[in-house]
This record gives sequence, C-alpha cells and structure tokens, in this order.
Amino acid sequence: MDLGIIKGDDLRFLHQAFITDTVANALEVVAADTRLYYINDPDRKRLVKTALDYLEKKLDGKRLEGLHDRFTQYEQDRESWGFRMGHVFTDCFTAGYKNVLMIGSRTPTITPDMMKVAIKMLKASDAVFGPTPEGRYYTIGLSGGYQIDLAQFDWKSSSIYSEVADAFSQKKLSWSELEIWYAVESSEYLEIMARDINQYRIEGDEFTAHETEIVIERLLTRL
Repeated sequence: MDLGIIKGDDLRFLHQAFITDTVANALEVVAADTRLYYINDPDRKRLVKTALDYLEKKLDGKRLEGLHDRFTQYEQDRESWGFRMGHVFTDCFTAGYKNVLMIGSRTPTITPDMMKVAIKMLKASDAVFGPTPEGRYYTIGLSGGYQIDLAQFDWKSSSIYSEVADAFSQKKLSWSELEIWYAVESSEYLEIMARDINQYRIEGDEFTAHETEIVIERLLTRL
C-alpha cells in the first residue's frame, strides 16, 4: 500500500486493523468457515498474531464461538500474488470445500451482508468477481474446483479484470459480477473509506471496520 504520509509503524497499525476487521466481518457469516492465509514473514506473522490476540479478547458470543470453531490460519511461501491466490483455492478445494470466496486484506469495509450476497451468487455460477474502479479485483470466488490457473496472469496489469473474465468465458465457465467496490491501495481511498464508515454508523452499524475507524481517527489527530 502507498498511503502517502502514512508510513512505517502507522502503516502497519492500519494494515493490522484492516486484517482484524476483515476477519471479524467474515466470522459474522455463520454458514461459512473463515481461513486466514498470510506470507511466511516475521513482520507479517507478528502482525497477524497481534490481530488474532486482540480478537480473542474483544469478541464475544457467536463471534467468539466462530473464532474458536470456524477459523483457521495458514502460512504461505513468499511467491507472486497469482501463485498465492492459486494456492489458496487449491488448498481449500482439496480440503473439501465446494465454494471458496477470497477477500484481500485491504477491504475492511466489506460487510458481512456483502459477503453473504457473494456466496449466494457463487452457488449459482462457476465464479464471482468483485471489480474495483481501476479494473482490478477486491474479491474473487470460485465454485466446484480450481479451473483457471490464476498464476498465469499479470496481476499488476491495468486490464487484469477483463483478462481473467475472458479466460473464464473461453472455457465456457459462468461468472457473476458483484457491485463495484475498492481495495485501499492508495491515499485517495482513505477519504472514501472514511465516508463509508461514517455512513455505516448513520445506518446503525457500529461493527463493520470498527478497528480501522479507531486507527484512522488516531492518525488524523496526530497528523
């Protein structure tokens, strides 16, 4: 992530909040298991441990039960993004899952309801794609198996969305499209994310992106 003046420890704290909120949101989807995949790197391992220790203390009720009963974590080799994505899907399908929805760690404002919609759509098609305004992805879901080798694509390409969609179409695989959303990759999305969090609070949602909101408020106060 390139978030301008937010660097170093501040950036790590923000990323940690993103991961915490994304896992917490996923645990709200009680009909699904939650798996956290992360690279085998000392800094990333510490970040993940801190996030999970915090959730252990913070969550209660069904959310805490979900953390204990429906959550597992896995380390990955430090390979290309496409390779790691492929490994996640292959690992999940090998474990017996029929529908797999992968969400990145830079989308803390995706609500549990949005995840449920994606899973519902996934059950009716071979894939579900969540596009970003730049023509990339904020989420990808596959059903039935790992039928397209995601490692073959250049995930930094500005046309990656259409390239992957075309690959599915060429194999006559069906796919559904979610609403356009965003992954926080640059500073311009901080304002958009803050606006969305504020809207959630107006609507009475005090849970989604809660930890991200706290970190952003602290950063803004200091900066």
